[in-house]
Amino acid sequence: MRRIRVKAEAASFDLIREALARPGEGSSDFDLNPSFRAGTETKLRPAGVLIPLIEKGGELHVILTQRASHLKHHPGQIAFPGGKQDEGDVDATAAALREAQEEIGLPPGLVEVLGHLPPHETVSIFSVTPVVGRITGDFTRRAEPGEVAEIFDVPLRHVLDPANYAVQGRRWRGQTRHYFTVPWGPYYIWGATARMLRVLADRLG
Repeated sequence: MRRIRVKAEAASFDLIREALARPGEGSSDFDLNPSFRAGTETKLRPAGVLIPLIEKGGELHVILTQRASHLKHHPGQIAFPGGKQDEGDVDATAAALREAQEEIGLPPGLVEVLGHLPPHETVSIFSVTPVVGRITGDFTRRAEPGEVAEIFDVPLRHVLDPANYAVQGRRWRGQTRHYFTVPWGPYYIWGATARMLRVLADRLG
C-alpha cells in the first residue's frame, strides 16, 4: 500500500481522499475487550468527531483537545473536537463541524471534508463517525470555557506510525480493560481517540 506523504501538498490530500474512500470495517471500544460487550445491545446514539488536519511548517498536524479535569465524563482525557448529533444536525458530519466550532473556535467554512472513517462504537453507547477534514485557512483557537482545557497539535507522521502505538490496560468495573495508546510528549492519548487514530494509520499506511 502506498504510504501517504505527511507534507502539506495537494498530492497528499488526493491520496488521503482516495484512502478514505475505500471500504473498511468499523472499530470499537470492544475490539480488545469482547467480554465487555455483554449487555450493551442498547440502540447506539449517533455522534461525530472531527480529525482536523492543519499545515505547520510545511507538514501536516492533527489538532486535539484535552478535556477539562472537572467534567463528569472523561475528565482530562485527550479527544477530538466533536460530540453527539443533535436534532438540528443533518448528519454526523454536521455535528462534528458544529462541535468543532464550539469547542475550538474553528469555523465550518474553513474545513474541507476529505472523507470519513468507518463508525467507532463506544462503551458509552455512541456510534461515532470520524470526519477527516483539511483546515483551509487561519483561525483563532478558542477553547470552550468549562469543557476544553487545552488545544494542541500532534504531527500526523507520529500518529501514522504503528510503531508509536502500544496496548495497555487498567482495571475498570472489576475487570482489566485493554486499550490503544499513542503518547505524544506530555499528552497521554488513549482509548477511543487512539483507536480511531490507529484506524487512520492503518488506512493511510
